[in-house]
Parts: sequence; C-alpha cells; structure tokens
Amino acid sequence: MENTLSDVRVINTKLRDLKTEDTPIPGIKLAENLRKSLLRLKGRFISEDGKSVNYLQMKESPEFRAYLTDANDLCRVDLSHMSEVERKVFFLNIYNSLTIHGLLEQPALPDSVLSVRQFFKTTAYNIGGHVYSLDDIEHGILRCNNSHPASITPQFPPDDPRLKFICHTLDPRIHFALVCGAKSCPAISVYSVENIDSALDKATRNFCGQEVEIKARGDEIAISKLFQWYRSDFGKDDIDVLKWIQNYLGPSEQDKFSIIVLKLEMMGHVNISYRDYNWTINK
Repeated sequence: MENTLSDVRVINTKLRDLKTEDTPIPGIKLAENLRKSLLRLKGRFISEDGKSVNYLQMKESPEFRAYLTDANDLCRVDLSHMSEVERKVFFLNIYNSLTIHGLLEQPALPDSVLSVRQFFKTTAYNIGGHVYSLDDIEHGILRCNNSHPASITPQFPPDDPRLKFICHTLDPRIHFALVCGAKSCPAISVYSVENIDSALDKATRNFCGQEVEIKARGDEIAISKLFQWYRSDFGKDDIDVLKWIQNYLGPSEQDKFSIIVLKLEMMGHVNISYRDYNWTINK
C-alpha cells in the first residue's frame, strides 16, 4: 500500500501534450536528461562548495523551467530495464532535486524544512505511475526498504509495487549524498553511473572531515547526528561505527581515531557526543 496521507503533494504535474502523455520514456534516457538539467541548475544557483542554494533566483530562471519539463516526464518513466546502480544514481539525484523543488513550491521559502508540516512524508513526485515521497525514496528505495528512524516498520509494506525498484545492497555513503535543505546537510552534487563510487567516497570524506572532531585530550569525539539516527546502517555497535568512520578520515586523524577505537575495545567506553543538527535552510 502506497502512502495515502491526504496531504501528500505530488508536485510534478503533467504539462505534456495529451497525445504523448502515455508514451513510456526509458529510465536511462530520462535520468541523463535530468542529470544535465541538474548540472545547469548547480552551475548557476548552487555555491561552489555545494552548501547553499540561491532559491529565489532559481525559481524564476529558464533553467528551472527546463528542469520542470523533465520532472513532469517522470510520470511516464519506465524503470524496469535499469540496473540497480542506475536506479541508485537516478533516485539520489531525484531526492536532492525534489527537496529543492518542494521548498520552492512553498508559499514562501521557509526558514527551516522543519517548519513545513511533514515535509519529507508529503513532498512527492509521480515516478512511473507510483507516488514517491522523499521518505519513500530515502528509506524505501535507497535504504533497501528499512524503517524510518522514528518507526519500527519497513517503509514499504510486503505487497507494495514499488518494492521491485528498491536497492538490495545498503550503501551507508548515501547519507552523505542526500541533501535535506538544511545547513548541516552534506554538499549538493550531481551523480552519474560513471562517477558514483568515487563521488560517494569523496562526499563521505568531505563530510567526515568537517563533522568529526577529536577533542584535545583525545578521549572524546564529536560526530554528526546522522551517525546516531542511522547507527544500524554503519554497524551493530559503537565500535563498528567508529571503524567505519575511520576509513574516511585523513591519515593523521586516522591515527588518533585508532587510539580511540582501541580504548573503546579495551575499556568498553569512550565519550561520544553528537553535534547539534542545524536545520536552518541552506540558502
């Protein structure tokens, strides 16, 4: 059963000629069209470091109107012949663009996504005839139909037709590619099948480099709340999580981190704190 919240807002309304409206579009073709549209938007309206968006100028631009054409085409995209990695890249890019599009659809640009009621549950696209909210894309598709951190049930129920499109191998690096419109989010990038592995590695290293802090005494670390909310995606316990993070730090930080991990393994405890998440809009 798909999301039936009465206030789900499907924002890629159909504007195409009715004669061509039902003609399926191959997923790979539309994915490439969307990628090019997103690159044009990124080049003009997203800062070089990928951390902020000029929303108001974007909304009035011809580049955004061109993107809307591709977003409308999502209604008739055919995902059935895409490989898992192609779908992964496709939905990563869609998540980030849907977040931006959803914020631009608000009557006024909010100060925070949290001020928009159930933004991640209710902001949605029609993709191939099925409705996908931001939560559906993140937890259902990209997190292999895992539960939302605030829930204990899978995102999609057993009879959901969208299950055939989910990823079957969880890649924790997606957490550093998904952008929720907040200042504490990772940098915005546009992904392709050719660069996905190296790009996710880079995104993860950049995020960990900024959001992992080893305190001066060396017995306390501060890390992003993403590692708290999604701890099970990184391992079964704190040792697993810290070892996972260690792989994406620079050489000197890795050495310091290895000492902390050793302390945790030998003594059973180190001081781990989680940084406050800044939900202020990334404008």
